[in-house]
Amino acid sequence: MKGCDGSVLINSTRNNTAEKDAIPNQSLRGFQVIDAVKSAVERRCPGRVSCADILALVARDAVSLISGPFWPVPLGRRDGRVSNSTEALSQLPPPLFNSTQLIASFASKNLNVKDLVVLSGSHTIGVAHCSSITSRLYNFTGRGDSDPSMDPNYVAALKRRCSPTDANSIIQMDPGSSQVFDQDYYTIVSKRRGLFQSDGALLTNSVTNAYVQRHSNSSRLSSFLKDFSDSMVKMGRIGVLTGSAGEIRRICSVIN
Repeated sequence: MKGCDGSVLINSTRNNTAEKDAIPNQSLRGFQVIDAVKSAVERRCPGRVSCADILALVARDAVSLISGPFWPVPLGRRDGRVSNSTEALSQLPPPLFNSTQLIASFASKNLNVKDLVVLSGSHTIGVAHCSSITSRLYNFTGRGDSDPSMDPNYVAALKRRCSPTDANSIIQMDPGSSQVFDQDYYTIVSKRRGLFQSDGALLTNSVTNAYVQRHSNSSRLSSFLKDFSDSMVKMGRIGVLTGSAGEIRRICSVIN
């Protein structure tokens, strides 16, 4: 994972395990949507629009369709030719990171503390596998215990959904509101019901905690949507390829 170069769309081969098959990316869905858009664009403008640009546009439009914001997407990215699962593992912050680790990880991509807490708000939609929270529920310190920072009632509810050996079942990141882009995520986190350890970590830093508490109020929705738009534009500039770098793939899942 080198940046916003569409490398997450590339399929694995016999000799290479690609990013999309790395553990952090195994809950990603919708690759067929990207492929359909690319096919339609290629019929009209062959070899002109990169998969990286299409991915950025589709992500924006998907959020907008579920009551989220609509932001300007700078275009001109080119597609990367490298997709390696080990890079995804090293570059994506895992769900067990604490606030210090999260801040450092985001800073390495030129994203600040506010960007961290704002972009974490994307957890208002989507799902995760039980395997990503098993240790938090059943063996947090290696002594068969649960994370004491979580609401014990939420722990009990999650245990009913996820057994200690369940690696395949999925759970909503924002129960009851996982298909609407709102700020309900912050309400959940403020109640110590963030699904990941990294969600709960937002309460342990003064800046991120203040944002969580402020935006757990439904009257702050417009403020969150504006902040999210701004941070998405910043994130969309990470590691882009332009000019003669990379390529424009004919098929998003295969290097030319």
